[in-house]
Amino acid sequence: MFAALILTLPTQPNAVRLRVWRGLKALGCASLRDGAYLLPEAHAERLRPFAEEVRAHGGSSSVWSMSPRDEAQRDEVLALFDRGDAYAQWRTAQQALLAELPRLAEVDARRRWRGVNDALQTLRAIDYFPGAAAEQAEADLGVLRAAIDARFSRGEPTASAAADGIARLELRRFLGKRWATRRRPWVDRLACAWFIRRFIDAEARLLWLDDPAASTPPPRGAIGFDYGGARFSHVGARVSFEVMVASFGLDDDARLRRIARAVHVLDVGGIPVPEAAGLEAVLGGLREVHADDDRLAAAAATVFDALYAAPAA
Repeated sequence: MFAALILTLPTQPNAVRLRVWRGLKALGCASLRDGAYLLPEAHAERLRPFAEEVRAHGGSSSVWSMSPRDEAQRDEVLALFDRGDAYAQWRTAQQALLAELPRLAEVDARRRWRGVNDALQTLRAIDYFPGAAAEQAEADLGVLRAAIDARFSRGEPTASAAADGIARLELRRFLGKRWATRRRPWVDRLACAWFIRRFIDAEARLLWLDDPAASTPPPRGAIGFDYGGARFSHVGARVSFEVMVASFGLDDDARLRRIARAVHVLDVGGIPVPEAAGLEAVLGGLREVHADDDRLAAAAATVFDALYAAPAA
């Protein structure tokens, strides 16, 4: 159920029109059209002061209850509340602070941290249907907070685990291994396969199994990735590629972070990034071209190599 504010604004004074428009925007109302604004039914009372103000200045307004007629229409309404672009704008500020952190004094860094944190909490307050983007933003905020603490709190005791409880691993212990995952890999598995051969072991052997979590388990000693129960799989808000990068202590690499953001949004949704659409199109084409998973992984690796070689913004 949704509450719908239907109004016709007075022609004068302009200050009222502007105040009402700004107030509805600040509430995070979805706009069906000019003069029709929605909030979840539980927040109907937040619309009534605007309705009263409009009527007090000669306009017309009323608050109605509205129910979508079917699931398709409900999905259309929910899409109006999508905050993906707003989270993307927030992340721009978060990434800028992360990049500038080595050059900032502590007072400036912590002042800007408060601004980034407050901006996210303001956004979360009007994200009435939070999803992957909200979860991802909270994880990004934790990364930023950890970086600030590491920069300015030297000497404080620190845990030996990465964010989300991801333990740091020694790369040398993973040389000469076989790596197993599900066959017909898509973006997360392809990115993991590239990472394994680019950053861990160039000679690593990749095994593509039908159902490694059940009917076709990997052979003894093989290291699993991106399936239920695998050594490297999703942790919290992070997808398998992000977990692998963090596990080997490479999450400070700005170019890997850029790739990880695109992999994340293509795998589970979340905050939009410019690279995602192009990466999806190219990898989708490669899947059509290559029926053999080894050839697919090799072709995808050239794409990730090129993306990694591009200068980080």
